[in-house]
Amino acid sequence: MTDTLDIALPKGRLGEKVAALLGSAGLESDIGEDSRKLVFESADGSARFFWVKPADVPIYVERGAADIGVAGRDILVEQDADVYELLDLGLGKCRMCVAGYPGATERAGTLRVATKFPNIATRHFRSRGRTIDIIKLNGSIELAPILGLADVIVDIVETGTTLRENNLVVLEEVLPISARLIANKASFRFKHERVEKVAAALAGIIN
Repeated sequence: MTDTLDIALPKGRLGEKVAALLGSAGLESDIGEDSRKLVFESADGSARFFWVKPADVPIYVERGAADIGVAGRDILVEQDADVYELLDLGLGKCRMCVAGYPGATERAGTLRVATKFPNIATRHFRSRGRTIDIIKLNGSIELAPILGLADVIVDIVETGTTLRENNLVVLEEVLPISARLIANKASFRFKHERVEKVAAALAGIIN
């Protein structure tokens, strides 16, 4: 079917929730029933879904391998993805924050910042006229200030439990995060009616 709508879904719990939403929006499929299968079609053949790593969703959409997809705002901002953001799905709500020991951002001189999100961190502190030294880490970000590797961290905060258990606090909120429905710019033009129909159906469900 040449007019098939290709949809990139993030692997994991978020993707499963989105798949359920899409099913409620009329795009039913057997997605998720075969854990080894990566590509699924809707029951009527009008849409095709595929699982990708969450950080890869904007790439598939921006490059046109997918018409639409779902990605967290943290990923979209970090990658500065060249896509249309159509809808806030209200899923996976959390915050991107600067955290550390109380008063950590008040120290003079260059601030050492540990993060998985160097672009977001750089833009945030640049807007405050602050000179920083970015330390790119891939896990256990909270450990960096505890061991003296960094003064502060920039990371996603959900409940804040890990911070509290390690005597760290939120010092600044950088941006709110949730899952967004995004579209390839060309697809939005040439498959506008179909893309808008999906977006409207999802909006009706979540609202």
